[in-house]
Amino acid sequence: MHRFILLMFCFIGILALSACKSRQNVTEQELTRRTQELFDSVAGGDQAPWRKYFADDCMYFDEVGKDKNKTAVVADVTPLPHGYSGSIRVVNVKSHIENDIAIMSYDLDEKESVFGQELTARYHATDTWIRRNGDWQIVAGQIFRYYEDPAAGDVDNRTFTDYVGTYELAAGERLTILQEGSRLYRQRGNGTKVALIPESIGLFFRKGVEGRILFHRGERGKVDALIDRRNNEDIVWKKI
Repeated sequence: MHRFILLMFCFIGILALSACKSRQNVTEQELTRRTQELFDSVAGGDQAPWRKYFADDCMYFDEVGKDKNKTAVVADVTPLPHGYSGSIRVVNVKSHIENDIAIMSYDLDEKESVFGQELTARYHATDTWIRRNGDWQIVAGQIFRYYEDPAAGDVDNRTFTDYVGTYELAAGERLTILQEGSRLYRQRGNGTKVALIPESIGLFFRKGVEGRILFHRGERGKVDALIDRRNNEDIVWKKI
C-alpha cells in the first residue's frame, strides 16, 4: 500500500513538472502573436508591450543602423502625429526554437496614411528571444528596410543626347552611355547594357540597384562628367 501511494505521488509530480515545462515552452505562433502585439501598439504609442517583451539588457539595431538599449527602444514608441494613421502587419515568419532560445525572422508590411496620401514600406527583422526564469523576452533585434526603386519621372528624352558618349574613371576603365530610341543605356566595357530610368532631368536610376546616376554640366552648360552616387558617396567618371 505504501509503495502504491509513493508511486502515485511520483506520478503526480511528473505530471506537475510536465505541465510546468509545457507552460514555459513557447511556439512560433505565440511569438508571432507577441510580435504582432508590439507593432499593433506603434500607431497609438502604447509602450507597454515594448516594456514587457524587451529584456532590460537588450541590444536593438534599427533600420538606419542606430544601436539602441531598452530605454531608447521604448522611448521611440510615441503616437503618430495629427493627420497620420497606419498599420504594420507581421508576415513570412520563420523561426528556430531550441531549449531556452528562439530566433524569429519575419517581414513587416507597413501602410501609412499622411493626410490622405497613402504610403507603403517593407522591412525585414530578426529577433532573438531568451527564456529566463520561465519568461521569454527579446535580448537582441535587428531590422532593415527593403530597397524599393523610386518612381520614374516624366522627362523629355530629347535631352538624352547630351549624355551620350564615353566616360573614363582611370586609364583603360571606361563606360559608354548610349541612346536607343527613347531609352538611355549604360554599358561598362563590353559588359551588358543596363537601362537608365529617368527620375528627373539629369538624374537616373537602375532597376533594383540602390544609388543614382547624375550627369554633371560644366561652366558652359555641357555635360562633362557622370556621377555614380552610392549611399551619398560619389564615383566620378570624366567625359572624354
